[in-house]
Amino acid sequence: MSRTGPTSSSRALEAILPLISAGQPYEAHQKARTFATRYTKSGAHAIAIDVLFQSARELLKARHAGSGTDLAILLLDSYDNASEPVSDVSRGRVTQLIALAGPSGAWRRSIIDKAIIWSAKHGSYPAGDPALQHYVGDLLYKEGNFVGVEPHLLASGTRDSARLLAQVYFDWAKATNSLESHAGIFALRGILPYLLNGNVLASRAFLAGFIFYIPPSGETLSVGTTGDEVLLTDDPLLNFAQLAVRSVQRAAGAQNKTAREAWIRLCGTYQSRGGVLAHPEVRLVLNELAILYFEIPPPRTANVNPFGDIMSSLFGGSPGSGPAVAQTRTITPGGGRAQLTLD
Repeated sequence: MSRTGPTSSSRALEAILPLISAGQPYEAHQKARTFATRYTKSGAHAIAIDVLFQSARELLKARHAGSGTDLAILLLDSYDNASEPVSDVSRGRVTQLIALAGPSGAWRRSIIDKAIIWSAKHGSYPAGDPALQHYVGDLLYKEGNFVGVEPHLLASGTRDSARLLAQVYFDWAKATNSLESHAGIFALRGILPYLLNGNVLASRAFLAGFIFYIPPSGETLSVGTTGDEVLLTDDPLLNFAQLAVRSVQRAAGAQNKTAREAWIRLCGTYQSRGGVLAHPEVRLVLNELAILYFEIPPPRTANVNPFGDIMSSLFGGSPGSGPAVAQTRTITPGGGRAQLTLD
């Protein structure tokens, strides 16, 4: 390298890429790491990133997953060291490597996890970049990995992700022959995390998409002065999900007494029937929505942090690993990553 520092990645790539073509992946991998380290130490972060990206891409194309993944992880470390912001270009490099890593083994998962951490740190969304989350969710959906899709589409929070989640749940229910018996469960599994994250638009987009797949049964009911329609079905959970989303949307920003009383009646009516909505964990979720959207104080029996480990467990984590929810929480769309597990 000259005293003024490198001006491009050409020299490094001319030494690295032919080794991959010649069937020497280990040597190529080591050279890529060496060059990238030197460039990083000299402050040439952009060149180090280009060397790592192109080397990782060619190694993954040649099916050297271990070496390619290692350089992809080093690329994301370089992103972090350089405070590389989330952009179409920086995200595009990552999604190319994710696609090339393939579904077998844990290689791709390592890249995805690291990429989401980077995008959360250097982007505008605490749950990770919505476009990146959507890309991963869509990729997993096309592979039929329904369980893996769910947290990414919930974390994305875009309307496109919400609509795709509706399709995922329908295909999931169809594959397990549970649409008739679990439609309401899937509806709650979609709307409650979105609402907890303050994302009313995503909850509506999800529900509209999901209802589209439900066979017609019952009657259509107009709700409120907006003319919103609810498709009444034989599934009380599905009916509740529709009414809950409409209630929250109408109350957002209003915080009026009528809206609060309507929410209390809605929850009381459906919880009195027992079932899922009467479960203590779900009651806690509905209490949190009451605080967020209707300014209804938590029950007196609740402690200072009523969710804590119970919310972590409910949303798919182990006790103590999930997001602790304070007694008073502000609504930050796209800022959460709640995932509801209902069997």
